[in-house]
Amino acid sequence: AAVLLLLSLLGLAAAGKLLVVPVDGSHWLSMREMLNILGQRGHEVVVVAPEVTLHIKPSKGFVMKMYPVPFTQKELDEAFQGLIEDVFEEGSFLERVLRLYQRAKKNSAVFLATCSHLLYNKELMRYLEESKFDAVLTDPFLPCGQIVAEHLSLPSVYFLLQMPCGLEHQATQCPRPPSYVPRLFTGLTDRMSFLQRVKNLLFDVPNLFLCDVVYQPYAELASGFLRREVTVPDLLRQASVWLMKLDFVLHFPKPLMPNMVLISGVNCAYKKLDQ
Repeated sequence: AAVLLLLSLLGLAAAGKLLVVPVDGSHWLSMREMLNILGQRGHEVVVVAPEVTLHIKPSKGFVMKMYPVPFTQKELDEAFQGLIEDVFEEGSFLERVLRLYQRAKKNSAVFLATCSHLLYNKELMRYLEESKFDAVLTDPFLPCGQIVAEHLSLPSVYFLLQMPCGLEHQATQCPRPPSYVPRLFTGLTDRMSFLQRVKNLLFDVPNLFLCDVVYQPYAELASGFLRREVTVPDLLRQASVWLMKLDFVLHFPKPLMPNMVLISGVNCAYKKLDQ
């Protein structure tokens, strides 16, 4: 009887209370699979999401806490559809950069409003403060979850494929040399000639402007909410663990830091293939 009692106590101790601040779209689909499994294993999972979403819906595996936002479902659908069209539309390098710049500027206002209405929802934030979570799980692609984790003084776990402009490398001080790591849209491999390395370096320059448009407003929002000056890399480097949906079979190899864990495969649907 004593052994059974100890084992039951160990089972209780193994369960945790997890706060989840996700990112909508395809980012959510793979995270949802993991949350359902965590719920099945006895963890208490609470997902915070806006009332207007693409894919984030209630599930038996977790508790959903929703909050109002100042845009409609139609406006959100148009923002995501426009982004998809701009990314895949062909054109010269300069045309693509300018097109993505305008799209990033437009869409970031929608995403920023979502984060702002979470942080300044007093009733919801009071609930989060009183709930005594053990950790925050978030997708850092949009750094709202990091701001919440900082406010609640909780350890954070990141779940992502990669960050725009290599922000995960900047935050963790992980090497990312352009002579070795091919940049997005270059079509290059990890074996480059000198001229290809020059091209790889030049392709990285516009990213600085694109990322500033998207992420600088989050730095300003975080500084005002936390009442201290912070940057987005400051927020990102607080992560305890980076769960990276990478696989060097499908992605070119690149340096990683010790707290970056490869978990490739979780972004694949669990479906049987025909013959």
